[in-house]
Amino acid sequence: MATPHIDTTNSTAAIFARVWEGASGNLSATVARHILKLGFGSDDKRRMQELLERNREATLTAIELEELDNFVKVGDLLAILQSKARKALKRSTHPRAAHG
Repeated sequence: MATPHIDTTNSTAAIFARVWEGASGNLSATVARHILKLGFGSDDKRRMQELLERNREATLTAIELEELDNFVKVGDLLAILQSKARKALKRSTHPRAAHG
């Protein structure tokens, strides 16, 4: 049986990442550098670890499961934005040669 393909191009994270790119389709170097500095704080990291441990033990409440899902969504969004930021900075330091 074939595994269904899940299209992630219109996930919440992907749509939001495209918004950050703006009309040019690229992040500015300034914005890209800022995005690469973003991350979860120590309190959030501790909370995620706690939720992950409780999830492994299958002891999460419905509210905690939703909270863990929110952390995962934000983490996915951050990963996509940071990937785009790294690509934007690479393009800005190594521009393509003009064809002509």
